[in-house]
Amino acid sequence: MSNDLKVLICYNEPVKAYQNYIGKKCSSLGENIDLSETEIADHINDLVSSLQIYFQNVDTCVFRADIEDTISRITSFSPDVIFNFVESIEGNANFEAYAAGLYELMGYSYTGNTPLCLATCLDKSRTKRILHSFGIKTPGFMIAKYKEKIKPESFNLKFPVILKLLNEDASIGISEFSVVNDIDEINRRLVFLFRTYKQDVLVEEYIDGRELNVAILGGKALPISEISFNGLPEGLPKIVTYEGKWSPESVYFKNTNPICPAKNLDVETKDKVVKIAERCFEIMNCRDYARIDIRLSKENIPYVIEVNPNPDLSTDAGFARAAAASEISYAELLFRILNFALERRENDKKVKA
Repeated sequence: MSNDLKVLICYNEPVKAYQNYIGKKCSSLGENIDLSETEIADHINDLVSSLQIYFQNVDTCVFRADIEDTISRITSFSPDVIFNFVESIEGNANFEAYAAGLYELMGYSYTGNTPLCLATCLDKSRTKRILHSFGIKTPGFMIAKYKEKIKPESFNLKFPVILKLLNEDASIGISEFSVVNDIDEINRRLVFLFRTYKQDVLVEEYIDGRELNVAILGGKALPISEISFNGLPEGLPKIVTYEGKWSPESVYFKNTNPICPAKNLDVETKDKVVKIAERCFEIMNCRDYARIDIRLSKENIPYVIEVNPNPDLSTDAGFARAAAASEISYAELLFRILNFALERRENDKKVKA
């Protein structure tokens, strides 16, 4: 492979205005959520320096809502391959799929998942229905439509339940108040979520058990990771909250610690979890890389709670940690992901020849 290939890293910048808006809303309703600027620049620098081990010509491009400007900047660099690091555009996660769609329309090979996969997996209820149709266990659920209360006569789930935004990722909207135990609590929580995020909400049966993350690289599972909730104060639900991911000074961040490889998993359960995760990757038409989040019930039954295409690839994120547990360095991980796109590029050339 020639190291003269031109690699363009496309990514989105965090939006202060959007974050400040949501932060104020959360604070006004009694939720102490720290939505400070993410360290995206540091992560991009890590990406650039790691890829420069293999490629001489690596550049970056901020993907903005001004599509003409974005197209112009991509075209001016004329990349051989795009490393797609776009997770949202101006705070809107629905546009993640649009970025991948733009690369396809422009005829560029790019890393990661297709627009259809990204859009499908962002809708948690659609993902759950698809998985269920293939015999994959997921927690029971219902959809709370925007601005509509849930009536007791229409509710048939087992308490406790957890409330999640239907079309968001990165644990946005998930806090210590997300797990509730009766209809009144559900509707109080819905008031906050509707007012703050203005979208439908997934109401899902809460599986009280171990939380496992399975990173999938090229269709094969890396070592299983587990989120340890052992340090959480009594009374707090054992979940991965927004604060637990993004607010270093929070109780959740300090007391929800990843362990990779997961410990004390018997061989049968481990094999079952790996098979389910790899099957989910296949069912949802994922490609290159994804992360499957699974909860084990008290009876050791795996329930898939989410499929995450294009998960966080930061040096301190779970995917890189799982790769390291498999003796894959960060630079090699990025190279492998980029190589998937380069192989597609070469195959496309052969088809057109």
